[in-house]
Amino acid sequence: MEQYDRQTVAVTGVTGYVGGRLVPELLAAGHRVRAVARNPDRLVARPWADDVETVEADASDLDQIRSALEGADVAYYLIHSLGSGKKFEARDRHTALTFARAAREAGVRRIVYLGGLYPQGEDLSPHLSSRKEVGEILLASGVPTTVLQAAVIIGSGSASFEMMRYLTERLPAMTTPRWVDNRIQPIAVRDVLRYLVGSATMPDDVSRAFDIGGPDVLTYRDMMQRYAKVAGLPRRIIASVPVLTPRLSSLWVGLVTPVPAGIARPLVESLQHEVVCDEDDVRAYVPDPPEGLLGFTDAVGLALERIHDGEVATRWSSASVPGAPSEPLPTDPDWAGGSLFVDERRTVVDAPAETLWTVVQAIGGQRGWYSWSLAWRARGLMDRAVGGPGLRRGRRDERTLRVDDVLDFWRVEAIDPGRRLLLRAEMRAPGLAWLELRVDDAAEEITDAEDTASARVPDVSEAAGPGRTYFAQRALFYPHGLAGQAYWWAVKPFHGIVFGGMQRNIKEAAERAARRARPVRSRA
Repeated sequence: MEQYDRQTVAVTGVTGYVGGRLVPELLAAGHRVRAVARNPDRLVARPWADDVETVEADASDLDQIRSALEGADVAYYLIHSLGSGKKFEARDRHTALTFARAAREAGVRRIVYLGGLYPQGEDLSPHLSSRKEVGEILLASGVPTTVLQAAVIIGSGSASFEMMRYLTERLPAMTTPRWVDNRIQPIAVRDVLRYLVGSATMPDDVSRAFDIGGPDVLTYRDMMQRYAKVAGLPRRIIASVPVLTPRLSSLWVGLVTPVPAGIARPLVESLQHEVVCDEDDVRAYVPDPPEGLLGFTDAVGLALERIHDGEVATRWSSASVPGAPSEPLPTDPDWAGGSLFVDERRTVVDAPAETLWTVVQAIGGQRGWYSWSLAWRARGLMDRAVGGPGLRRGRRDERTLRVDDVLDFWRVEAIDPGRRLLLRAEMRAPGLAWLELRVDDAAEEITDAEDTASARVPDVSEAAGPGRTYFAQRALFYPHGLAGQAYWWAVKPFHGIVFGGMQRNIKEAAERAARRARPVRSRA
């Protein structure tokens, strides 16, 4: 097996949920990675883009995919047509047959495929039936093949996990189909990736399917209740009824969650089946880690950890690089990662960066919040009435701030002197809130606004010229259940007054200070 320690591995589906997370794991294991994509331009912003060989190819085109697989020892097949229309089964079949032939003709040593876990002897949903058929096609390719069969994958960005997340967070009480009591063996994305990486070095005489699952067997009802507990939500009221068909169920899921109906329906149809591992033979080739497989509760905790630690607020556009597979990627779908409401405002200030930063750093306390003071005082009184700190705490120093400083009912979570101030709200609210103020003197750092009606994005050319500075302000809110959703929409009409006024007044204060500091021209 040592001869396979370092190999050239070709990965298809690199723009997808699993593929995008698999590449850095393969690189960490010492493999040479070839990323195969129909549109390689989508990979340019990936943090690992410079560490891989990128090849343009369509897996359904025999000549293209055969050329892409030439010289590869292992080929990962991470493609499926979930949510791609009524003819997805025929497309899946054609693409799998083409890939199998290409791998055989290119001399690939092993194919690795991630499929779906399914019960034996049942009429399967179209989605599971297609995943099963693809596995059989690849096993019959003549190339030794590892088929890993998983049920629900737990991690931010997984469609199954996101569907469960939104249902649980948005519905304190719900009527559900009977499948809510079917048993499921979920698995953490961390362990899925470990099995995928380990499959690359399986002996050549191994060619079969393996069931993979975590240590817990739960009903969907159990999963939602455990998610609620980890997320700090009250226990959910769940009543199952026999009248909800898969079609009605998918429409219901589409109404409650942002998961597209084309993705929700096949997932819902698959939940009609109990999906529990029949064997754990994969452990003979990919042993469990010393700490064991990650349980459901811990996997959910990891998926939510970044948000509850406040790290979600540090992201500007797609600049962040998540630190673990369970965390969101900037390239995940817009509906992945849970609800995060954003009020973002941007403007250009006719003042140097250091002048603007002086104004930003002096916010709060006796100086106030540069906007409708009555609104801030009213919010402070409301907070004190329910046991919060209100505005009475003030600030430690009137001119400077440091990490962990109290600032009225905020706390300084991060500070990059001269550039960025991140405040975390400590007021009582049904969710987590941050306020981020950023100062940039370079026009190229302006990025696209997030999807929020409150965003104001100036023309990039507006920031050109000496003595002018780009000022960005974001308020972020991660709602806690239905109450959090209601809270955001209740206060949203006041954002223009509070946050819009804050930005205008900070801009004007910085520009006044800049004018006072400019030397007066003497008259000749």
